[in-house]
Amino acid sequence: MDTMQGMGFGHFISQADGVAKGILVLMFLASVTSWYLIVTKLVGHYRARRRSAQFLDFFWNAPSLDAVAAKIEQQHPDEPFSHLAYHGIAASRHHERHGINRLNEAGSSSDFVTRTLRKTIDEETANMESGLTVLASVGATAPFVGLLGTVWGIYHALIAIGVSGAGTLDKVAGPVGEALIMTAIGLAVAIPAVLGYNFIVRANRLVLAQLDAYAHDLFTFLATGVKYDAHAASVAAPAKPAERS
Repeated sequence: MDTMQGMGFGHFISQADGVAKGILVLMFLASVTSWYLIVTKLVGHYRARRRSAQFLDFFWNAPSLDAVAAKIEQQHPDEPFSHLAYHGIAASRHHERHGINRLNEAGSSSDFVTRTLRKTIDEETANMESGLTVLASVGATAPFVGLLGTVWGIYHALIAIGVSGAGTLDKVAGPVGEALIMTAIGLAVAIPAVLGYNFIVRANRLVLAQLDAYAHDLFTFLATGVKYDAHAASVAAPAKPAERS
């Protein structure tokens, strides 16, 4: 009875060798890293979503793209939609002013703006997906690392039982049960990483779909000759002849 009460995680740590302790340290670092990525990604996604909603509300109610450009220049883009609008408007203006001077600017204005928007979306995609490889790796490998620790612990437990010559159930169940703690730790590290990865990937997919739809609308405004000055069309339009009395 006293022997069974002495068993547990503390006893397992005290009896663990260098390999087992190294696996525990590795699992601890993996857990801290995954939780850090999950929390920072979720907080960043929440902030970006709130800022994007504010920018889109301003964008669709702005009188002209010139007003949008002025707003973005005053406040540096800090979320995907304003970042895309900034580069799209800048590319359209740059091509209009400087024309085709370099290979990077080859093609029509529509082609140049399209390449700029696509490049910006690719940059935003890479930014949103940063760190997800680590989460996926932790979720995929942590159970196996824990299983490795369990196998290693069972191996040493059986060696110790064989040396002592006591092969009764109470002598075997305790050490083997302690070794299974490593598998439980591996699962405890992997499950949050997998759930966090799936949630973040889904959130990123929704944002990218909305960003792609917004890019089409922005390109339409830029490619169809929308004036930066909202009053340009009214000024250029001929006045209607006065009605005869």
